[in-house]
Amino acid sequence: MRPIRTTLTPEEMPKKWYNILPDLPEPLAPPLDPGTKQPISPSALEAIFPKALIAQEMSSERYIDIPEEVLQAYMLINRPSPLQRATRLEEALGTPAHIYFKREDLSPAGSHKTNTAFAQAYYNMKEGVTHLTTETGAGQWGTALSLASSYFGLKCKVFMVRASYDQKPYRREIMRMYGAEVNPSPSPLTEFGRKLLAKDPKHPGSLGIAISEALETCIKDGNAKYSLGSVLNHVMLHQTIIGQEAMLQFQKLGETPDYLIGCVGGGSNFAGFTFPFIGQKLKGKLDAEFIAVEPTVVPSLTKGKYEYDFGDTAGMTPLLLMYTLGHDFVPSAIHAGGLRYHGAAPTVSALVKSKVVKPISYQQKEVFEAAHLFAKSEGIIPAPETSHAIKAAIDLALEAKKNNEEKVIAFNFSGHGLLDLGGYQQYLDGKMA
Repeated sequence: MRPIRTTLTPEEMPKKWYNILPDLPEPLAPPLDPGTKQPISPSALEAIFPKALIAQEMSSERYIDIPEEVLQAYMLINRPSPLQRATRLEEALGTPAHIYFKREDLSPAGSHKTNTAFAQAYYNMKEGVTHLTTETGAGQWGTALSLASSYFGLKCKVFMVRASYDQKPYRREIMRMYGAEVNPSPSPLTEFGRKLLAKDPKHPGSLGIAISEALETCIKDGNAKYSLGSVLNHVMLHQTIIGQEAMLQFQKLGETPDYLIGCVGGGSNFAGFTFPFIGQKLKGKLDAEFIAVEPTVVPSLTKGKYEYDFGDTAGMTPLLLMYTLGHDFVPSAIHAGGLRYHGAAPTVSALVKSKVVKPISYQQKEVFEAAHLFAKSEGIIPAPETSHAIKAAIDLALEAKKNNEEKVIAFNFSGHGLLDLGGYQQYLDGKMA
């Protein structure tokens, strides 16, 4: 019997995170102080982040030890996660390609976000922080941080993009079950939120706006720190547990991936899955292509400008060099709420700029069509965000079929869609735009 899943034991789980900064083709441009336009001092970030995470953000070390307490927590959230072969999808497509997906949907929170949520909550707890504030789009990140905060004894306040708050009511209830306070963004709780609601009481919100509200709340509360689920280097770092596990699993299989794929909003699940492999490519040890997939209505990597911009809408963050649609961009209320961000992580952006990573985009309906085929074939309902990666994998498998090539295609299954059934209902009823 051929194995469908390739697993690792807890003892085989990587004990270090991989930091791609030393291996980038060019040094990463520093974040800038918006006032002076000079590289920001690490001490200036201490109002919102614990010192340990600031050190990781700036670190030039290639590998950083994972604390024992975080490793223990990782096992409770089902790490190491399996690498699974999509044999029934291959049969449905009639392709000679081998399609693999990394099962990040198996954590209690349902997505990859727990990998950094538990790390961030741990470091905050160790430095005596009692409250965390954050934003969330579709709710995966807010769910993960709510769970991690509960685990490490912290209080958590979440600002959830209003479009997703309304579309995904059960996601917010899970956060509340973990003890978090959840607010639709823009909200009447912050000065910035009240300003936006005065102009448009039904404002759909955006990740940039939710970030601004979480930051404003953090700065005004001397006991709180801010936590985010994507974009910055320390978040990418924590997610590399995914790719490092996948590398070991492919070694066990005796396979080498030709394509590695991930959806991109801010970039954390893409980075977590691909960065360890990209590190090997940059050293000349791997010949593979890396594909970042985004929605056509939020085309930061495919149509954005590569320039310094704020990470939030109110202009409270340092300036980051990244592909951006502009920090005041308000995206359409698509169901892939986790991909509704105006920019992309500086590290991911730099790799796109250097042509190490290829960005592509898809429309919502074709993404849901791919998700439907995957669900019927593999029996797993993917998150709308994850479905962007599935669509790219299917297209590459069909290209391999056309050329009669036995390519190895791998993507990060970043989260399940069991709390996204409202979107699937629209698709199945023929009511999706």
